[in-house]
Amino acid sequence: MSAPDYSAHLRKKAAKAYTVILLFAVLIVIVFIISMNTGYIRLSPGDVFRTFFGMGTDKQELILYQFRLPRIIISVLIGMGMAVSGCIFQGISRNPLADPGVLGINAGAGLAVTLFISFYPTTAAAPVFLMPFLALLGSSIAATLIYVLSYKKHYGLQPIRMVLVGIALAAGINAAMIILQLRLRPEDFQLLQVWLVGSIWGASWKYVWALLPWIVILLPYVFIRSRALNVLSLGDQTATGLGTQIERSRLGLLAAAVGLTGASVAIGGGISFVGLIAPHLARRLVGPKHEYLIPASALAGGLLVIVGDTLGRWVLQPAEIPTGIVVAIIGAPYFLYLLTKSKI
Repeated sequence: MSAPDYSAHLRKKAAKAYTVILLFAVLIVIVFIISMNTGYIRLSPGDVFRTFFGMGTDKQELILYQFRLPRIIISVLIGMGMAVSGCIFQGISRNPLADPGVLGINAGAGLAVTLFISFYPTTAAAPVFLMPFLALLGSSIAATLIYVLSYKKHYGLQPIRMVLVGIALAAGINAAMIILQLRLRPEDFQLLQVWLVGSIWGASWKYVWALLPWIVILLPYVFIRSRALNVLSLGDQTATGLGTQIERSRLGLLAAAVGLTGASVAIGGGISFVGLIAPHLARRLVGPKHEYLIPASALAGGLLVIVGDTLGRWVLQPAEIPTGIVVAIIGAPYFLYLLTKSKI
C-alpha cells in the first residue's frame, strides 16, 4: 500500500471511529431522556421539559431532581468506569476475557465494604465519601495478589495465569464474605445482598459527587496513556524493543483501573460483565487502537448500565430488578460466546 493510500486508509478508520463514538453519545442522550420518563410514577416528556424550566410541580421536581437524575448520572459514570477498567485489563494482560469481575477485583472491593459493614453495622456509620476508599483498598489488595501470582520472572505477566488466579481468588473472597455475612443483622444482610448483586442504591447527589472526581481524574489519565497501552498490548518483548518502560507504564495503568473499579463498585455494587462486554463491542466497531477504543468503551459501558438500570425499573413495576442482574442476563451469554471463540 502506497503512502497516500495508507494515509487515506487511516483517515477512513478515524472517521469511522469518530462516527461510532458520536453514535454512542447520541444513544446515551436518547436513553437518558427515556429513563427520566421511566418509573413507578411516570413523567411525560412534557412534564420533564416543564420541570427543567421551573414550571413543574413540587412533586415532579422532587422525583426528577432528587431521585431520577442522580441515579441516571451515576449509572452512566459507573458504566464508564467499569468499561475503561476492563479495557485496561484486557490490554495489559492481552487476554480478551480479562474483566474486573472475572479477575476478582470486584470481589476484593466488595470484601472491604463487607468487613466495614460487619463491624460497623449501622449504615450511617459508613460516610459516603469513605466508601470508594474502602473499595479501593480491597480492590488494590486483590489486584496486587493477582499480579504477583500471575507474573513469572523470565516470562512476564501470563494472561492465562491471570484469569485462573483471578477466578480462584474471587471464589475465596466470596467464601469469606459469606462467613462475614453470618454475623450481620437481617436488615444489614438484606442491604448487603442487594448491593453485592449490583444495584444503583445511592440515588442521591452526594453519591454523584463521591464518584465524579474518580471518573473525571482517571479517565483523562488513561486516555493520555493510550499510546503506552497500545505498545503493552503487543507484548513485553516488543514493548521493550520500542523503548517503553514496561513496569512503570503497566503499574500506572493498573492503578488507574483499580481506582475506577473500586470507586464504581463502592457506589454501584458488583455489576459484572460491563468491563467485558463494552470493550469488546467497541473493539469490533472502532478497532484495537486505544486512542479510539478507550472513549468508545467508556460510552458503550455508560450506555449498557443506563439501559440495564432503566429496564430494571420498568420491567416489573412497581418492583425493581437490580441493575447488576439485568446486565448479567446480557453479559453471561456473551461471556460464554467469547469463551468458545478464545484460544485459552
